[in-house]
Amino acid sequence: MDFTFTEEQQAAVEAARAVFSGVAPDGVPSPALTPGAVADEFDRPLWARLAEADLLSLVLSPQHGGAGLDPIALCLVLRESAKVLARVPLLETSAVAMAVERYGSARLRQELLPRVGRGELVLTVGANGRTGHDPAELAVAARRDTEGNGWVLDGVQTGVPWAQCADRIAVPSHTDDGRGVLALVPRDQAGLTLADQVSTSGERFAEVGLDSVRIDSQDLIDAEGAWEWLRQLLATGTCALALGLGEGVLAMTSEYTGKREQFGFPVATFQAVAVQAADRYIDLRAMEATLWQAAWRLGQARGSAGAGGPLPVSGDVAVAKIWASEGVRRVVQTAQHLHGGFGADTDYPLHRYHAWAKQLELSLGPAAAHEEALGDLLAAHPLG
Repeated sequence: MDFTFTEEQQAAVEAARAVFSGVAPDGVPSPALTPGAVADEFDRPLWARLAEADLLSLVLSPQHGGAGLDPIALCLVLRESAKVLARVPLLETSAVAMAVERYGSARLRQELLPRVGRGELVLTVGANGRTGHDPAELAVAARRDTEGNGWVLDGVQTGVPWAQCADRIAVPSHTDDGRGVLALVPRDQAGLTLADQVSTSGERFAEVGLDSVRIDSQDLIDAEGAWEWLRQLLATGTCALALGLGEGVLAMTSEYTGKREQFGFPVATFQAVAVQAADRYIDLRAMEATLWQAAWRLGQARGSAGAGGPLPVSGDVAVAKIWASEGVRRVVQTAQHLHGGFGADTDYPLHRYHAWAKQLELSLGPAAAHEEALGDLLAAHPLG
């Protein structure tokens, strides 16, 4: 494993910084504080700029108009997006597109991927729950359509981000024989309904109901390990978002404590303040190291086992998510403390970062759930 980023990956970071440089992190009213405010649409102009900068096609293969980069490149861009709380479905669209390219049918790849790279198609996925390793936990059932060559979906998937504006919703499902599969369902498909939900971060989520929804067999990915790999990619991307958010918050805190004076001195010069900031910096570096380990192994893995370590890749993802969940929570809590009353001012964006951090902490399972999963892996794969 080599943590040195390639020229292509570094170029992606520079392009992302240029695109996100003008984004205001407090540009969306908080529904928790503003009566009647609900963020019901993502930032379409920003999405168009991402497409123009070739950042939506970054992880697609050249045959579909992309650069053919890996999960590390995606995480580098996600990291930059989270520093400004960019309101775009970048993680969901990119992750589903990568799963389609890796596991989907040739027709599905040709139909979806070029349009994703051009910014014409938005994809999302429902992936709530604790760790999602057991297909039996999936709430949607997929069965063969007895009336045609396809599948029928029944069930409810809650907490789906960007569902109201996505063109396709990837729905994890379980078959009668207990396998986990992934259905790519058009948002306007007959039998699919959306009920509004609001997330902790203030964004508009949806409860997706599926009542005998029929899809073509080409729109269902049933390759072994496909759903597990996608979920691990989503969890790793969430860690990248947590890292970027935490770095943005620490930078805000450093700037504030360097200017705020008490007793004639900047509060950043006080030992208690410096020690707390140093502890949070250590959290961020641990989050970063575990993130790159997980992202690298995902890029090497074809299924759930992967290569390059004594544990399956899910072990590295669990470690990264544990650090991300605990670390981002500590970072925003310390930031609130060091900002004092100013940190609670809704005219200052720190409260938005705090809400997003809580959402990321719990998304795809909190630290405790991943600690439990890691313990099961260690029991099944003893070290040494």
